Amino acid sequence: MEKVVLLNESLEPIGEANKATIHTLETPLHLAFSFFLFNSKGEFLIQQRALHKITWPGVWSNSCCGHPMPNEPVKDAVYRRLKHELGYERGDFEIIEAVPDYRYKAEFSGVVENEFCPVWIGFSDLLPKPNPDEVADFKYLHWQEFLDCIKNDDCHKFDHFSIWCREEALLIEKSGLVKL
Repeated sequence: MEKVVLLNESLEPIGEANKATIHTLETPLHLAFSFFLFNSKGEFLIQQRALHKITWPGVWSNSCCGHPMPNEPVKDAVYRRLKHELGYERGDFEIIEAVPDYRYKAEFSGVVENEFCPVWIGFSDLLPKPNPDEVADFKYLHWQEFLDCIKNDDCHKFDHFSIWCREEALLIEKSGLVKL
């Protein structure tokens, strides 16, 4: 049974909860992470979340998301989920924490996300091997085109992206760590 780390308003760990039952209309604040993978063509990998997932089923989002388990460093959790969701090995590429202080709360179809969610990035031309239990589909989008669309809020092909993906993309751009 996978656990998540519960946090107080000062972002200090205060306990743990079962990941499978935590996401409800009253989801407590907990630790998570997001990850964006970029390639040498100026694109980033997006995935459509599996249709049977409890949170945001079928929604397009960033390359990988997840939750560190109790006593697991966030960087280790990112690598663990990259292997589980997309088939990448820890040595395939290095990852960098791009946005250490992202926090959000969002609701979709009766499920609330309430997360402190550091955002990580990586660079690789290796193709993923998606796990169908996690990923319904994937594709690459040109980074600048995606940024332009979400800034102008006039690009209908991105309407079904998770709110955290949109917000995190703008924060990644602001960090200056992605130069494509």
